[in-house]
Amino acid sequence: MRDSQSLLRRITMAGTVASAWMLVGGPAAAQDESGFQAYINGPLREQAVREGVSPRTLDRVLPTLTFNPRVVALDRDQPGGPPSATASIPNFAPYKARHVDAARISRGRTTYQRLRPLLARVERETGVPESVMVAIFGHETNYGSYTGNFDLPRSLATLAYEGRRRTLFAGEFVATMKMIDRGVPRERLLGSWAGAFGYPQFLPSVYLRLARDGDGDGVANIWSNEADTLASIANYFVNAGWRAGQPWGFAVNVPSGFDRAAARGRTISPRCPRVFDRHSRWMTMAEWRALGIVPQNGTWPSGDMLATLLEPDGPGKTAYLLTGNYRVILDYNCSNFYALSVGLLADEIEK
Repeated sequence: MRDSQSLLRRITMAGTVASAWMLVGGPAAAQDESGFQAYINGPLREQAVREGVSPRTLDRVLPTLTFNPRVVALDRDQPGGPPSATASIPNFAPYKARHVDAARISRGRTTYQRLRPLLARVERETGVPESVMVAIFGHETNYGSYTGNFDLPRSLATLAYEGRRRTLFAGEFVATMKMIDRGVPRERLLGSWAGAFGYPQFLPSVYLRLARDGDGDGVANIWSNEADTLASIANYFVNAGWRAGQPWGFAVNVPSGFDRAAARGRTISPRCPRVFDRHSRWMTMAEWRALGIVPQNGTWPSGDMLATLLEPDGPGKTAYLLTGNYRVILDYNCSNFYALSVGLLADEIEK
């Protein structure tokens, strides 16, 4: 392997900072403005053109971008890697108290009642329950009260340059340029530091695939239009495999002598393995009933419906039987706490 001095000589001989980026690559590159400019005007621009973005859009946007160290700091602060052997798994109860709280439930019920005609139409068309659409809206942006104020092209270009997840963020930057090509105003492109935006907090690539016009005006406006937002959320769920008429899950009590080892899942998920590792194997409702599981509401769904068991706060606390529709919520955000909170908020909104 060549040492750093040899690599620096190669960079000098290359003659341009852009060539230097290609040789060094990734997060090892210097995090400075000159390196950032070389990257966005070199490899990132080339990728965008190769994937169909118009040079006119790039000529208009790229000169406005600068490196954003705040975004890099936020990205590096995200949890990652496997947990240590001594790390404890946090309980769900404190998270639930913050995210399925009285204020969010009250605002959800008000939003639900105000939008009932629209929600009913979207549910008829898609099979996605009205309350689930509202719960996503409430969980993502507190019913549109905060959607983020980071400049999306700047954030995504910075994260692509930083390199920790370059494939993801370079692709999302290209998708953002395609949105501009399709007529989305540049000034509308504000959102979270990681690129999610609008009422449902879609990433740009998701917007291009799944955003829908919910009121017939020819525009999928998920920034300020509730009809478009709810139609887009429902379309996302349909695309992810939502089954109409099936609950997401429900709270249960687990008997003291329950054999958890026998119910443990045997497969490893290629996506979010730490999330799915907490789920049991799939069994029918009839099989769970035979093992002594008891629904807290006293009602069992169809006996042949499949479900997995999750005990988010450990043995002796409230557990949940979760159907395939719970996995659809996980597709939106792969976190058990998130998906449980969405389901529970939907249930409260419907009451």
